[in-house]
Amino acid sequence: MIPFALVAASAVLMWAAFPPVGFGALAFVAPVPLFIGIRMVERAAYAVALGFFWGAAFFGLLLNWLMVLGFVAWFPLSIVMGSFTALYVAVIWVFRLWTPWRWWLIAVGGWVAMEFIRGRFPFGGFPWGDIGYPAAGLPGPIGSVQWIGPAGWTVLVVAFAAGVTLVIEHHKDWRMVVDAGSVIILLSIAGFFLAPSPAGQVWRSAIVQGGSPCPMTRCQNENQRIFEQHLELTQGIPAGSVDFVIWPENSTGTPYEPENNDEVFQAIIEQARRLDAYILISGTRVEGDDNFFNVNILYSPDGVKVGEYLKRHPVPFGEFVPLRGLFDFVPQLDRVPRDMIRGTEAVVFPTSEGALGSVISFEGSFARSVRSTANAGAEMMVVTTNTSSYGRSPATDQAIGMVRVNAAAIGLDTAYASITGKSTFIGADGTVGETTDQLEERVLYGTMRFNTDGPTLWARFGDWLAFLAMAAALAAVVVSRSSERDKTAVGGRGASNGFAPSG
Repeated sequence: MIPFALVAASAVLMWAAFPPVGFGALAFVAPVPLFIGIRMVERAAYAVALGFFWGAAFFGLLLNWLMVLGFVAWFPLSIVMGSFTALYVAVIWVFRLWTPWRWWLIAVGGWVAMEFIRGRFPFGGFPWGDIGYPAAGLPGPIGSVQWIGPAGWTVLVVAFAAGVTLVIEHHKDWRMVVDAGSVIILLSIAGFFLAPSPAGQVWRSAIVQGGSPCPMTRCQNENQRIFEQHLELTQGIPAGSVDFVIWPENSTGTPYEPENNDEVFQAIIEQARRLDAYILISGTRVEGDDNFFNVNILYSPDGVKVGEYLKRHPVPFGEFVPLRGLFDFVPQLDRVPRDMIRGTEAVVFPTSEGALGSVISFEGSFARSVRSTANAGAEMMVVTTNTSSYGRSPATDQAIGMVRVNAAAIGLDTAYASITGKSTFIGADGTVGETTDQLEERVLYGTMRFNTDGPTLWARFGDWLAFLAMAAALAAVVVSRSSERDKTAVGGRGASNGFAPSG
């Protein structure tokens, strides 16, 4: 029962590191009870079961807001996430009797590899719950993410937690925790004093959070009413008061979208000309009977279309149904009658003041999506989103937590525009400005500055620290050191590595 209690405590601590609790410092200690519990057990099946329980419990708590879509949305995802941690725990359990340094390298690199794979597979991946995000969101670390990225902070967090585990087990194994802690402190200090600070042209900006007449459901003339609500709020913006206006995801939709409805198009460009401002419109456009596009379109102050960006990463079972024929028995999927056609590349909009990049909703939580846009030349970023399906829930706070870390990683001021809330402006240093309430209908004003300093170190070189950690773990497994292997276990550490064995 002791290992089970430890693993349960670890899952709760990890959940509390994320919103709605949001005590990010817990990320540094949350894995410790998991590691201790796993190193105590003597049966592989028990260890794997504990690993599965940790993942299913943590993600089940973290993603409880999915229950508004039904048990069929929440349960399978929790099970899949639990399967990843079960595999990870199987690995660190197998090597638990190896020398401390080698187990520490495997524990760190293995966790990074687990998040790397989970962020890409299945169906494009799912980055929610990556441990680097709550840690990197703390003051100090948020400024340093420009060098090592969110995955770099995963390396440091797990390195510290695995080191603490070894110190608890044997006091002489202090080197790993001291080394990891020293790097964390130095990076935090450097990040505090050297956070990204754009020096380009300032844009007076406005996010139009027009809301939905029927959040969490469907209603008659929904697309028309949403468009009209956003247009009405935009008409209330004083002429000459802004340089940039943003409409969030799904603020337009067939047949009320500007590419195929001349009245909608004329209404939008009329506001661009009246305000003498760029307007970014985000919405969907039906393509045939079975498909649609999710698109951001930018119009100039002259009413000219600058360009459009097609969303590249659709939400599985939300914007497309993988293996649709196999899931016909799930009635909730009737709400996804069409599959999204994916964009193929990052798009940067040229403006009179600088280059503007954008991603849509789910993509904002993927560090690689915003990184590709930054490397395409973006000097300012917009994330348009629609969280109306989840009502008043932690979903939007969790998304903002990831977006702000990703914004700091690329060093770009970022607008987070939501149709039902929350919307906010995020600085290049990760600071979050005034935020709307959920389901509030209003115009949020703020300022954004173009960054003319070029891509950050992380934007240029990606997850270099994470790849080093994975390479080190692989080397620890592959390199033959038979003279070292198991000596400590045989010579005095004992089969349970200092912890009382549990069957």
